[in-house]
Formats: sequence, structure tokens, C-alpha cells
Amino acid sequence: MNFSKRVSSIQPSATLVINARAQEMRARGMNVISLAAGEPDFSTPQHIVLAAKKALDEGFTRYTAVQGIPELREATAGYFSGTYGIDCNRQQVMVSNGGKQCLYNLLQTIIDPGDEVLIPAPYWVSYPAMVQLAQGIPVIVPTEPEDNFLVRMEQLEKLVTPETRALILNTPSNPTGCHYSPEALDELAEWAISRNIFVISDEVYDQLVYPPAGPASLCSFWSRHPEMTAVVNGLSKTFAMTGWRIGFVLAHQDLIRAMSKIQGQSTSNICSISQKAALAALEGSFEFVDKMRESFIRRRDLALEIISSWPGSVCPRPDGAFYVFPRLDSFYNARVDSSTMLCQAILEEEKIALVPGEAFGDDRCVRISYAVADDVLEDCLGRIGSFLAGL
Repeated sequence: MNFSKRVSSIQPSATLVINARAQEMRARGMNVISLAAGEPDFSTPQHIVLAAKKALDEGFTRYTAVQGIPELREATAGYFSGTYGIDCNRQQVMVSNGGKQCLYNLLQTIIDPGDEVLIPAPYWVSYPAMVQLAQGIPVIVPTEPEDNFLVRMEQLEKLVTPETRALILNTPSNPTGCHYSPEALDELAEWAISRNIFVISDEVYDQLVYPPAGPASLCSFWSRHPEMTAVVNGLSKTFAMTGWRIGFVLAHQDLIRAMSKIQGQSTSNICSISQKAALAALEGSFEFVDKMRESFIRRRDLALEIISSWPGSVCPRPDGAFYVFPRLDSFYNARVDSSTMLCQAILEEEKIALVPGEAFGDDRCVRISYAVADDVLEDCLGRIGSFLAGL
């Protein structure tokens, strides 16, 4: 068959490919443990589930407004206002099928063919593909583990051209878990708009930041520069709602209207039942998030302790999310000469699924999710260490 150049230019999501391979092996009776999934291992809180059941019982199953039901948009604006002390309203937010669709809508709305988008690496796997689907050009900006994989202005400056249209920032980061300070984030954004570069801040892990680090967001920056900033967030990570597909974005109301045209001609509104569940999440208690955060801090520290015993590994300390991103290229040899080969070998021989760093723009590393039970994490990391020692 003949396919468009657009679809032929992109690769499938590496994280989904790894998960599919692990599921296939399990279906064949193998005991495969996945440290590849980008989702919490907690169940959605009961009050959220009950809100969805109530919506079903009341027959709330018809089309809604493309941007989301008014009360959910009010609650979303309230989240940004209450969490980050800004003044915004429902005309400046919209709800989409996860943060992923928010980002897709944004890029489709602001990018013209040939526009360049700066993407610090390591990056979330979908950023470059989304830029390509908008017929833009992803410009990858490498960072180093010694800098906690955080980009510096001088690194960005080297790659700016007259075609540079946008910069994507992600904090805390998927895949590294590293996190910008509020001052560093604002400094990068100020640099960008001084060069007429639009800033997209992906903050879907904003509730999973670990002391002594504190929250960092471009919400306050957006309030000063709404025409040049958009903040993407969602409930997938915060409330263990990955399958519910709830993302939202804060942007100038004109941009929201433009994005709504994209969504209206693609998916239309998101699931009506999920919207009622999201409303319960945003209006209810965040006590669940506090408990989940405590578990992730404990698991992060356990993971770092074990990884530090692997000779030759380098692993920055994450300040958020639920990933570590160790540099392991010192273990590469003729048989295992890349992150992809290393992850394949660990999957086949140890039955542990990881995601190669190549998918995130850094082939020296692998992404390990610690969103699993403590004993499972300890066992898996011990086995990976033994495997590495045998290379």
C-alpha cells in the first residue's frame, strides 16, 4: 500500500511498542515484569470512580461542548488559579483526550510547514513526531547528565534560526524525572519570548515533585505573556487516571478557540463520563496524591541506592515524576552496542521490560519506571545489576 509521506516520516511510540512486546510475552506464559510503563501503579480514587458511575446512572452519555463541559472548564481554571495564584477563566482553558491531544492541538495550531521547534533532549517520545505531523522541523538540543539533563540558554542559543517558532519544556521530565527551579524555568521562557519564540510548558507531573524541590510552573509567566505561552497539564499521573484520557491546557483565549477548531474536526468532545470523573478529581481531596507522592519518594531513593552500586553508571537524582534515567553506555560491547540492544537483551534474558534511551533522544541511557511495588523494584534492579556485571 501507499502511505502519506507524513505517516512514513514518524516512528511508533517506543514506550507503547515495549509494553506491547511485554504483553505478548506474558500471553505466551512468560513472567515478564514491566519497568517501562509511564503510569502510576495505583488505582483511581474511589470518589472519582463513583462520580463516573453516577454520570452513567443519570444518562450523561451524549455529546458535550468540544472544549469540555462548562463546570469542568471552571474547575480547570480554578486548579491553575488556586495552585499557582493566577487569574484565569474558563475561556482560557480547554479539555482534551489527555495531555497528548493538548500538545497535538497546540502544534497543529501554531506551526506552519518549515517552522522549527526546539526540543531539549532527553525528550518525551511524542514531541518530535507531533512537530513532524504539523509539518514542522524538530530541532533537538542535547543535554548532559552532569547538568541533570536540564537545558541551558547557551545551548538553545546555538540552534536558534529565523525559522524557530516554538520551544517545548517539560518539568518534571519524562524520561529523566529532573526538574527546573521556578527561576530557571522563567529565565528560559524570558529568553524565548525575547526572540519571539512561543513557549509550551508540559507540566503533567506537576503534583509529583519531591522535597526539597518545589513546584515550578509557567502559569505566572503565562499571566504576563499569554500570547506567547501555553501550559499543558492533565489528570493521568496526578490521580492515576491514565485510561480516562483527561488533559487540559491554559492558553490565550484566541488560541483556545483556534485549538477547538482542530479538536472539533478530529475527535470533537472527549468522553462525557470521563469529564464528570475529572470534575470530581479537581473538586475533591488531593490526599490521595500526597500518599502516592510519599511512595514514589521511597521508591526513588531505593532505585538510586541500587543503581549507584552499578560500576560505571551515572544517574542524576530525579526531583519528580517516577522515572530514573541512568547512563549505561559504559556497559556497551560488541554484542550489546546500544540502548535498544541492551533493553532487548534484558527483556529476553531477565524478562524485565525497560525503554531504550534512544527513543528519548539519548542512546547512552535507559528509562526505568519505579511505579511498581518496592519488593518488585528491588528484585528487578538487582537482576539488572547482575546482568550488567556479566557483560
